[in-house]
Amino acid sequence: MIIKTPANKGILLPFIILSVFQLCAQQKDSLSQQFLMNIEIRPRAEYTSNYILPPNDSIDPYFYITQRNRISMQYAREKWLVKSDLQEIHFWDENNKASKVGSINFYQLYFETKFKSLNIRLGRQSVLLDNGRLFSDAPWAQQGRAHEGIRIIKSSKYFSNDFFFLFTRKYGTEFEPTYSPVASNKYKYLLLNNLTYNDNHGFLFSSLNTVDFLENANSGKLYSRATAGGRIEYKTKQWYYTLNSYLQFGRNAKGQKLFAYYFQPEVKLSLLKSTWRLGAEIISGSSPHISDGSSGDFDVLYGVTWKFNGNMNVFTRFPTDVNGKGLVNPYLFTVIPLNSKLSLRSDFHLFYTQYPLLNNLDQKMTKFLGYESDLSLKYIPVKELEINYAFSFYKSTNTMEYLPKIQDENKLAIWSYLMISYSFNAVNLKHYKN
Repeated sequence: MIIKTPANKGILLPFIILSVFQLCAQQKDSLSQQFLMNIEIRPRAEYTSNYILPPNDSIDPYFYITQRNRISMQYAREKWLVKSDLQEIHFWDENNKASKVGSINFYQLYFETKFKSLNIRLGRQSVLLDNGRLFSDAPWAQQGRAHEGIRIIKSSKYFSNDFFFLFTRKYGTEFEPTYSPVASNKYKYLLLNNLTYNDNHGFLFSSLNTVDFLENANSGKLYSRATAGGRIEYKTKQWYYTLNSYLQFGRNAKGQKLFAYYFQPEVKLSLLKSTWRLGAEIISGSSPHISDGSSGDFDVLYGVTWKFNGNMNVFTRFPTDVNGKGLVNPYLFTVIPLNSKLSLRSDFHLFYTQYPLLNNLDQKMTKFLGYESDLSLKYIPVKELEINYAFSFYKSTNTMEYLPKIQDENKLAIWSYLMISYSFNAVNLKHYKN
């Protein structure tokens, strides 16, 4: 009878609310196991004209569709978890009216456990470090990129450190290697350490050091190559400054003595209705006067190139796509949110070789290779759905006649795509301790 009085209702209400919050907190703290399943369906249509992009190497113009179907599952206990991402990639083009399976593979499949302040991860796993320049999970690629091995993770308030021992092995060829998340890895073994310091007030320092062991395709001999360097960044309310730099030395897969370098300065201005990024990439090449047993070609390892060198991936394989002459790439990126669900992005690149290419008469060509313009739209109508559209073109100079990507340097090279990604949680089961 007492609880019906208005006065006591006012007194008891805070206690009831407090009891509910305590119960919820207790349930959260006593979570003993959880199973998650996420399903993603991601079709993408692409069109190219006057330039070569895998899987096409001869047809022009070329239209094709790929679709990634991925089931991601995670089972977690208090001290360990198992993670798997099973993906199947379909491929259609003009010569294959019916679809064919490009790849069935595990993008990720690993076991992770925790010992005190260390996390140890064993198996196939994505690797995204720093800004993704040297190691990226390649999210735009349908197959993604993954590595196999052991990862030891340690973190604190200001520092985090990741150590890796990675390896490659002979993978099956039953499905198209182009759509394998591991087939493009070039090392036999790889040691990697990434140390990051973040003061949580705008300053960040990241150090990335690797040694990879490369196997010569003819002799089978292993050569070791080291990459050492890092990145610093500083942020204020509107401005962002960063410098990325690396040295590469040792021997490449050909056995040549290697000394190469990479620099990337960038400044970003964030305004109320737009963001502007101005920067440049300098990827070293081999001087014309270098000896046959030496190389100055920097390899960008296992990062993404479209994020830095243009959506069209005209320059993605180093040193092949620049014939060992290096690349200088000034760029300007602009992002304009049109509303809460739609944004417009414009990327502009200039491309130069570090050293001039020679024509058939051994005459030096201009270092200027051309420019690329990328326009893209991103639309997120609901949380589970993302729609991306892009149109890009590359305007060449005559020098591009001697590089492998543009079919006719006197015409515009064009690439466009439409991609739809639908991702949702299908299962989320939780079990609490009694």
